[in-house]
Amino acid sequence: MKFAIFCLAMVPALAQNGRQLFVKNCSACHGDTAKGGRGPDLTTGDWKFGGTADDLVRNMTKGIPGTQMPAIPMPDADARAVANFLLGLAGRGVERPTGNEDAGKALFFGAAKCADCHMFGGRGGLFGGDLSGARGKFSPSALVKKMSEPTQLAEQGGVRGVLKNEDTFTAHLFDRAGKWHFLRKTAVRKIEEPHPALTDGQRNDIAAFLLKAPTTGHALAEWKPAADFNVTYDRLLHAEREPQNWLTYWGNYSGTHYSGLKQITPANVPSLKSAWVHQMGGDRIETTPLVVDGMMFVTGPLSNASALDARTGRTIWKYTRRLPQVASHCTVMTNRGLAVLGDRLFLATLDTHLVSLDAKTGNVIWDIEVNDYKKGFSITHAPLVIDGKIIVGVTAGECALAGWVDAYDAATGKRLWRVHATPQPGDPNRKTWAPEISADYGGSPTWTTGTYDPDTDTIFWMTGNPGPDYNSRQRLGDNLYSDSVLALDPKTGRIKWWFQFTPHDVHDWDANETPVLIDGVIRGQKRKLLVTAQRNAFYYVLDRTTGEFLAGQAFAKQTWAKGLDDKGRPIVLPNTTPTPEGNYVCPDAAGAANWGSPSYDAANGNFLVSVREACAIYTSVTKDPVPGQGFTGGDVQVDPKVGTPGAVRALDVLTGATKWNFPLQIGSPTTGVLGTAGGVAFASSNDGNLIALDSKTGKYLWHYYTGANIIASPMAYAVNGKQYVAIAAQSAIFVFGLP
Repeated sequence: MKFAIFCLAMVPALAQNGRQLFVKNCSACHGDTAKGGRGPDLTTGDWKFGGTADDLVRNMTKGIPGTQMPAIPMPDADARAVANFLLGLAGRGVERPTGNEDAGKALFFGAAKCADCHMFGGRGGLFGGDLSGARGKFSPSALVKKMSEPTQLAEQGGVRGVLKNEDTFTAHLFDRAGKWHFLRKTAVRKIEEPHPALTDGQRNDIAAFLLKAPTTGHALAEWKPAADFNVTYDRLLHAEREPQNWLTYWGNYSGTHYSGLKQITPANVPSLKSAWVHQMGGDRIETTPLVVDGMMFVTGPLSNASALDARTGRTIWKYTRRLPQVASHCTVMTNRGLAVLGDRLFLATLDTHLVSLDAKTGNVIWDIEVNDYKKGFSITHAPLVIDGKIIVGVTAGECALAGWVDAYDAATGKRLWRVHATPQPGDPNRKTWAPEISADYGGSPTWTTGTYDPDTDTIFWMTGNPGPDYNSRQRLGDNLYSDSVLALDPKTGRIKWWFQFTPHDVHDWDANETPVLIDGVIRGQKRKLLVTAQRNAFYYVLDRTTGEFLAGQAFAKQTWAKGLDDKGRPIVLPNTTPTPEGNYVCPDAAGAANWGSPSYDAANGNFLVSVREACAIYTSVTKDPVPGQGFTGGDVQVDPKVGTPGAVRALDVLTGATKWNFPLQIGSPTTGVLGTAGGVAFASSNDGNLIALDSKTGKYLWHYYTGANIIASPMAYAVNGKQYVAIAAQSAIFVFGLP
């Protein structure tokens, strides 16, 4: 303590204001001397959540999600003064690396064998953790000291490794072979292992490399997925062969959101119990987990990611993204999931990046910018992985921007192609926008994960509403390719065909609903089909090889169209277009269906979907487009007399006719349904209930009240032969199993 007081006394006079502000705002948790109390010691410079002045200012003024660190209401100038005080206290900003950066790089990846255990810039081993963030955590002397200290290891039953995620009773051990072991702590023996023998000069050189070298731009090592964790393209193609896992956002490439597990049945589902709950923190958790061989991968609303033990919910690792101030008025602040290929996960972020993470550790392999988030773009959906490619769309709907679909090389992050979701100059379909320039800010966002048909080698990606949402006079014409499904060539991004569900949409009825791929017999002929329940309240059956409309009808209450013609084009009724005075139309802008996952129950020929039936008054206004600023062109007022009732509805998959209906007090098109081979359909409701129904009849079987708002879709998996059902609710993941 005397030493800490001495250090404080030695702070230059210019830092005294920062010291006073620190005592005033921070000492309750970190102590007057910054040596810690309720909060950690801040004098060491070993700071977990970044160590630059900008990091510290952000931590103070924004708080640190998932920790006890709150946002402190102080001006940025005051926070900057506190940050400079702490940096001076920890020796930052004064001490400079004295070693040779190039020599340090050669040592790190060569003779010193640091990269055998540690990663830097996407290269190296997994055993010792990622040192790419060393610059924000360590001073040169602290890093040199770390290199001379022994490594703290643990051993049990002849297995030696790094001990992580300890609690009172259990711990996770990560061994040199890159395998996780889940242990009882009573049998763990802690040991020390010396670092490789290095001279002081060599340590200084390595410190200089770690603290001065850029963390991007390094040549990535050849990608060789781990032998014990390798989700190959063949596994993804045949996901139905391993129903114990959930390998893609939709459960498979076809988007059926169906589980082949059958342990839970109508007979035993009433005894389903809570198995575990994992609190993620934050708000509006909308993730659909992935599960690979006992590891669950989930995302949080701020583009964070975690790996969990799928048996217990215990955290294995966390990836926390330090987001800048994203343009939140142009997007929903959420993230809906990950993709996996090989031993890597792929995360798309609110600041419009695509990130490759090591699946075992959460280490960053590469991180590339898809577009500038400052323009108003963001990404909220789970990427789609096909053979060596990562496919992503973009959120761009209400901010005078236009959407696209991108493909990236899974190994390097290099962009391979981009296809625009509004016609570009030279495309004859640009004439469906009048004036043509309105296509440049015309929306058509691509914010839902697509599906893939390996037989025809086609990606199916949906597009959203044109902009402005409600003012039709600013963009006359059909407004291709908004509110459509695009059939894309995965090699080039070329549009093979498209089908537009709502030409010249004036009600914000995005087509960002699941394009489900099935085979079926239509008029005596077996055909490859694409089926979808759309936000505009119509169900569609298309030939997925040609885009031909085969069948369709309304599946929910609607008052805007007489029906669909022989080509599937809606026959629009008069007086349904928004006006300055307003027109009353059903459904409302949230739609009869939305991005919540439907499920295809092949055993019963049912398309299971969560339905909302609300009506609204739509009004329009004229506003000039300003990219990055709100551009809806009107407003929507939901009819409070009708409210927002809903249902879980089983439709005949080939016609859209209703086969059974289970009413919900609050309808939500953003909650999903899961069909299972056991004959149980799991539905999620916006009022916080996970519900089990008989897949064939819709009969009620069981429900569990989570006590939190649900805006997500259930999924199922199994570990050691035991089936589980999982659902995200508000700020947590709830998991259920039989006793």
